[in-house]
Amino acid sequence: DGLVRKRLDRPYVRRQGKLEAATWDEAFAAIAAVGASSNMAAIAGDLVDCETMFAAKALLAQHGATLLEGRQTGMDYDISSIAALNFNTTIAGTERADAILLIGTNVRWEAPLVNTRLRKAIKRGAKVFAIGPQVDLTYKVEWLGDDLSVLGALPEAVVDAFDKAERPMVIVGGAALKNGLGGALAFAERFKLVREGWNGFNTLHMAAARMGGLMLGYAQRGGIADVVAAKPQIVLFLGADEVDFSAFGESFKVYIGHHGDKGAAAADVVLPGASYAEKSGIWVNLEGRVQRGERAVFPPGDAREDWTILRALSERLGEALPFDTLDQLRAAMAADVPALGSLELASFEWNPPALGAEAAGVIAGYPIKDFYLTNAICRASPTMQRCSAELIHGQEFAEAAE
Repeated sequence: DGLVRKRLDRPYVRRQGKLEAATWDEAFAAIAAVGASSNMAAIAGDLVDCETMFAAKALLAQHGATLLEGRQTGMDYDISSIAALNFNTTIAGTERADAILLIGTNVRWEAPLVNTRLRKAIKRGAKVFAIGPQVDLTYKVEWLGDDLSVLGALPEAVVDAFDKAERPMVIVGGAALKNGLGGALAFAERFKLVREGWNGFNTLHMAAARMGGLMLGYAQRGGIADVVAAKPQIVLFLGADEVDFSAFGESFKVYIGHHGDKGAAAADVVLPGASYAEKSGIWVNLEGRVQRGERAVFPPGDAREDWTILRALSERLGEALPFDTLDQLRAAMAADVPALGSLELASFEWNPPALGAEAAGVIAGYPIKDFYLTNAICRASPTMQRCSAELIHGQEFAEAAE
């Protein structure tokens, strides 16, 4: 029900502080009036397809702009090696692990399918240890506290389990990536998690767009803070609704997306796009598997597929993008990132970054605060709102009369 509520079905332009319905021509004219320059940026949301990200990247490149970021909530971690940011064991391979360390991840909420594989591993005799605030993962876990410094002073039970393990595994979550990635890599080196026929080092991403975005370069060295510091003249928000929009007060904000959520409310121009169900698109999951989704229905009203919006906008900004069809776009994208040209598991050579082995800091909480309201589609859903109210907050949900 979230796909049919609060939908954007026409362009909007902010006039005298208020968003007003507009034509496509008026919306493009408002952006063109600001003018394209090398000081533009694109920020990708959690559900964006690779084609949209590539089209935005190509549009910015035409004007010498390179500010691309996909970690919209402010996550900041080393991006020099995609192999170290991949879920290398694979989802299916998880159930074969015999010793597992979770660092800064509530797997039950962040990746339920991975969590079911962990349960299978436990049924086969695997031992699971975890660093972070205690939560109910639905299986037995030996919690090691919430201080990352424990990686440098491991309990004997952990050392013993990983010394004996044939298929040891570590999963690093978003809560630990900034301060714990180096320590996790040192742990992997110490216990030889990467060995012949087995790679037990894993980063767990929660966003459908994250791996594809990393492959396409949607990551600044300092995260979104680098984008804010550049004070871009124009920012393209590609379905990005979790951004601190107040940080972009001086920028002209263009929102391309499908729901009237936080991004649309903050924008100067709103361009209605298509949801994942309304376009053919490529996504890369957390294990680096390139997948394609096909359109089930058409987007509502005057909404368009996102890449076509960027293609039309490029003309109004002075130079048309060099592709007119989706096949042409995909060919150009595959030339830029060859792994995106094949619907299979991408291969990332294991070349971990040289980071400090010391991990420090307390994991105060996990990135997902409300399992039922993680994106604009869920927030538009009365069903998910009710689940949130009753199951998370213990409140009664008063549903509006229709």
